[in-house]
Amino acid sequence: MNTASPQLIALIKGINRFSDWTGRIVSWFVLAIVLITFVVVVMRYVLNSGSVFLQESVLYFHNYVIMLGAAYALLKGAHVRVDIFYRPMSEKKKAWVDLLGFLFLLLPTCSFIFYIAWDYVSVSWQIMEGSQEAGGVEAKYLFKTSILLMPALVIIQGFAEALKSLMTITGHQDIAKQLEDHDEEHAL
Repeated sequence: MNTASPQLIALIKGINRFSDWTGRIVSWFVLAIVLITFVVVVMRYVLNSGSVFLQESVLYFHNYVIMLGAAYALLKGAHVRVDIFYRPMSEKKKAWVDLLGFLFLLLPTCSFIFYIAWDYVSVSWQIMEGSQEAGGVEAKYLFKTSILLMPALVIIQGFAEALKSLMTITGHQDIAKQLEDHDEEHAL
């Protein structure tokens, strides 16, 4: 392979843009968590009242930040790895570690999570499961849906990362490096 396929490059860029977009949208949920928590505290300690709906909505937003932000973390290189071994490796060795990690760790784990959660989430949707608390958020099925969305989004971004690794392994390090999106801080 003399040059990298323009379609392959476009696919990787499209997946990266999608993961970046979802991560940036989900990052606004952190602000929602802070504001809603502030309102709950004021209601409780100043107004002597409470809202189960608001308290549960903090949990929902927190869930979405973690579950839907995982692919964004993978895109930005903010996931956990043993850098003491990984950092000093050559680019090709890093690419092999990333590719094998995708094939033998990330893909099977996320596929298994998706598989075992499917019935659990689908039953929740069938019964339109709501809160167990009176006055709570009546959309527990949306909460549980993140159990399926997280592995799906991570697999999609992991696929893009595996393609970048393949490009590096096949001698297209310069193009793969241009497709990396690790240049900014890990903070949203």
